[in-house]
Amino acid sequence: MKSWQQRERAQETLAKEIGYVRKPHGDRLRIALAFPNTYWVGMSNLGFQTVYSLFNAQDDIVCERVFLPPKQELAEMLAAKTPIVTLESQTPVSDFDVFAFSVSFEWDYVNVLTLLRLAGIPRYAAERTDRHPLIVIGGAVTFVNPEPLAPFADVIAAGEGEELAPAFERAFRAATGRAELLRLLAKSRGFYIPSFYEPRYALDGTLAGYSVADGVDAPLPVRKAAVKTTDALDPPVTRIFTPDTEFGSRFLVEVVRGCANLCRFCWAGYNYLPVRSFPADRILELATAARAHSNRAGLVSIALCDHPEIDRILARLLEMGYMISPASLRLDDLTESIVTTLKNSGERSITIAPEAGSDRLRRVINKTVTNDEILDRSELIFANGIENLKLYYMIGLPTETDDDLVAIRDLTLQMRDRMLKHARSRGQIGRIVGSVNPLVPKPGTAYQWIPMEDPKAVDRKIKRLRTLMSDIDNVYFNIKSERHSYFQALLSLGDRRVAPAIEAAERNGQNWRAAVEEAGVDGDFFVFRDRTNDAMLPWDIIDGGMKTSFFKSEYQKSLREEWTLPPKRAQENARLLPVIQ
Repeated sequence: MKSWQQRERAQETLAKEIGYVRKPHGDRLRIALAFPNTYWVGMSNLGFQTVYSLFNAQDDIVCERVFLPPKQELAEMLAAKTPIVTLESQTPVSDFDVFAFSVSFEWDYVNVLTLLRLAGIPRYAAERTDRHPLIVIGGAVTFVNPEPLAPFADVIAAGEGEELAPAFERAFRAATGRAELLRLLAKSRGFYIPSFYEPRYALDGTLAGYSVADGVDAPLPVRKAAVKTTDALDPPVTRIFTPDTEFGSRFLVEVVRGCANLCRFCWAGYNYLPVRSFPADRILELATAARAHSNRAGLVSIALCDHPEIDRILARLLEMGYMISPASLRLDDLTESIVTTLKNSGERSITIAPEAGSDRLRRVINKTVTNDEILDRSELIFANGIENLKLYYMIGLPTETDDDLVAIRDLTLQMRDRMLKHARSRGQIGRIVGSVNPLVPKPGTAYQWIPMEDPKAVDRKIKRLRTLMSDIDNVYFNIKSERHSYFQALLSLGDRRVAPAIEAAERNGQNWRAAVEEAGVDGDFFVFRDRTNDAMLPWDIIDGGMKTSFFKSEYQKSLREEWTLPPKRAQENARLLPVIQ
């Protein structure tokens, strides 16, 4: 693709958008903000849109967007060595002061390197000079475990954008050069400068700890940046509307941040504590303003019903004429009024996450609902006219047996019976779609020390579950392979030594098996090793606010099949889990 073709494509894209920001560059701090995937995916990401809005809300910053080109265009640009340009002004990325990345998924790590290559910027931080843009990497995955990306970043932004964006601007304005900027950022909460820290390894290859570079004033660990209260904060919402996204021109709004349920496998539940609701009045004001551009509202949250005014929010959105699509709904808070409102808005499907088929295994993972409650809510869902149900399950959980796999089938069949009972009277049969993923132990959870289950055992369970679920009318199951999960686990649980494999995968078209072999990375060491006795874990470089003793206690309770019941409301949650210090 030629440069002029890239500019034409950018202008065609902008012509379909409502809400993008154009500013003269002048004396402003210039930030090229990348989502390391296609425009189709990136413009559906609420975090990316929020960071774009936060930067452009400051008068002395101009922030423009960059995306991974579609596959054919990408191949043409790489072959022709065409430099990538920003969307808004079609300026080469290499001309900007900062090249920032908002990374949400491990699989996008290779795309970070591809975008650096397209911009003509060395991939490793150690190879760059002051003439290159400062490379800042942030997003959800970076404050869970930033280490696999650390060698490529000048700065890791760890935490919530509402705190990080203004702090970054202040430091940039105060600094007289890049060296001073890095020193100032290191003193600001949430900014991790990888070059200021040197990992130390024991003889057995485990991480022994980190050393701060001589003459550097930097904290160890780095405290995650977090918003103390959302009382006076605008909720993240869709600011740019375009039909060319995964969700179309949908108005997305974050309703609640955090979840008090503390499922032991869930990094998001722990890392976004405490639970903070955004002001209902402001949510509705923004929804009113967006109604001219959208007739669908997507409510983003891992604990939607923890908002104390969720019924009012839903009722008002319905009055505005929105079709309402929530994220996965937590079963213990699902009420008839919520289901009825969703149905009346035009919603035909609801997503719930039983995670396991047996009460016993749900006690292990601290999913604090029972089969009776799940079936009761299923009855509620189908009785009120919802036709389809999407389910999330996991396999490879601690203490899992074949009985637990059979229980997934049995529970699904019982939900199907309820669907059929109500569907027959309406003459319209819906379907149940199950998504099954092998457990990938995540940093910053109660399972961060355990190895991923042996792939042969996972493969047997996958085949067994496929047999159990085959040929059931109106039930469809999608089961992720263990091979896919293995490399996801490597990126999730690895440290800086995994970086060469990412670099090799970017070069070879993401053949991960070959990349790991070429880089000499022992993947099994990171994926299948018990980390209980490690002196330090790679992600301990970031202090997420949770105590190690709490995670260990939760793991022991997991083995005893004991629940930790969630606190009822915010004040009890704050007392139990003082995350923001």
